[in-house]
Amino acid sequence: MKSLASKTLMVAALTCAPISALAQAPSAVISVEQGKISGTLEEGVASWKGIPFAAPPVGALRWRAPQPPAPWTDVRPATAYSADCMQKPFGGDAAPLGTTPAEDCLYANVWKPTEAKAKLPVVVWIYGGGFVNGGASPPTYSGANLAKQGVLFVSFNYRLGRFGTFALPQLTKQDPDHGLLGNYGMLDQIAALKWVQRNIAAFGGDPSNVTIIGESAGGLSVHTLVTTPLARGLFQKAMVLSGGNAETSENPSLADAEQILSNFAKANGVSPDDPKAMEKLRALSAEQVTDDLSMIQLFQPKPGPKTFSGPVRDGKIVVDQGQAYASGRFTHVPMVIGATSADMGGKSGFMIAGARSAAARIAKQGVPVWHYRFSYVAESVGQPGAQHATDVPFFFDNAAIKYGAQTTPKDDAVGKTISAYVVNFAKTGDPNGAGLPAWPKYDPATDALMDFSAQGAAVPQKDPWGEEIDKGVARLAAARASGRYNSLTTPLGALLDDPAARAVLDRHILDVVSGPQINMARGLTLAALQAYLPQQLTEAKLNQIDTELATLPKPR
Repeated sequence: MKSLASKTLMVAALTCAPISALAQAPSAVISVEQGKISGTLEEGVASWKGIPFAAPPVGALRWRAPQPPAPWTDVRPATAYSADCMQKPFGGDAAPLGTTPAEDCLYANVWKPTEAKAKLPVVVWIYGGGFVNGGASPPTYSGANLAKQGVLFVSFNYRLGRFGTFALPQLTKQDPDHGLLGNYGMLDQIAALKWVQRNIAAFGGDPSNVTIIGESAGGLSVHTLVTTPLARGLFQKAMVLSGGNAETSENPSLADAEQILSNFAKANGVSPDDPKAMEKLRALSAEQVTDDLSMIQLFQPKPGPKTFSGPVRDGKIVVDQGQAYASGRFTHVPMVIGATSADMGGKSGFMIAGARSAAARIAKQGVPVWHYRFSYVAESVGQPGAQHATDVPFFFDNAAIKYGAQTTPKDDAVGKTISAYVVNFAKTGDPNGAGLPAWPKYDPATDALMDFSAQGAAVPQKDPWGEEIDKGVARLAAARASGRYNSLTTPLGALLDDPAARAVLDRHILDVVSGPQINMARGLTLAALQAYLPQQLTEAKLNQIDTELATLPKPR
């Protein structure tokens, strides 16, 4: 017998619902493994939001591998996003959150076309944000428009910052999850994919046809999922948007993270040697653990010892990706890999050159790879160069959500084209389809990519930057080997803090280094900053700066 509360909820829902929704209402109530959930129907798309895929990671479950969620008895409303994971939001985020962050955040969201009859291919989205920011709630991450094209779309939250990556010698000794240590945000992603395998058929999705897609930190996560043995069999295709060079050899080790987070413990008055250290750290508030950590701190660290670590190369959850791809020890699935035309680090940097080298390495293993570059800039932006993360609204056909009334017909057309490639890839493992320019598989010998051009067309071509990227990568290696200050490998903060190097910058780019926001870029190199200030930081200007920096003594 239904409880009185359940009956009241149902009466309220029926009273408020429009007649058209009443006729379809039963299709919005489905059963997942923990109980029934009710969703929303709108414009031909059914959606369910805020579905628990793991227990709240709070209290004793803070810094534990995700645990199963508790079952429920009544029909659980699933009509609004849960809280995004705990973080300090920052101004200027390309995808501002739609919720107030909280530690209780391990929830998933699903969109599907209401008229679907057969099992649908599944697209699973993994957001970016430097592993310290981001969430599933930003409006531009809605899956409704992709669902209208015939796929089932899933998004979910994963832990961030010190909640997502944490280590302490005492926790390693306790080992409550049998070797699953440190990378709690990555374990959340794996738990979400396992939830998809167990539950997505109830929504009409095909668990044997899952595509994972991530951007920035989400793209790095896709490389992790493709290479970790813990995610084998959980997906059949993968898309990496601005996900770097697929190298983790320089990621911190578990021992490194133990030292870094020991600094955090000490900063909060907790000795890492205290037998009750973990108990005391779990008693800290979520705000104390966050300690204002955001993307800003990645580029402008607080003074003092480091207290935050990104994902840890532990060999079990996060492996050495370079070795995995080179040896063939990874999940061999079709992949799409690319970056934006003015991505972080410039042409020879981590994103653009990194995407090209990752595509080449994987293609050499006989895996089908399609390489792209996103060069289109929404017409309302009014400046050249597609910046980091600007491709996401177009991949999801959400340009109108991102740009609102300023969205132009050309913006819409670009979104229709790119999202069609995404849907084709999700359905068949090949982005090509009727009515679209042919996108060639990537082969290092031919170096062909698809350029989503500044003019709005999809243009397959030999990479016009290929030779320049190769020269830039060689210069980068030489700069790193020199041990001297330079625009390619030296963080801006190091140049600003050395009086002799600062004098060089003042002579050539005083307007840049004296700007009020310059401290936000301390973690960037001048070459990386060039993507944001192309007029001030020209190639000739950087060459002049490098020539003078090379005359200075080597930094200690």
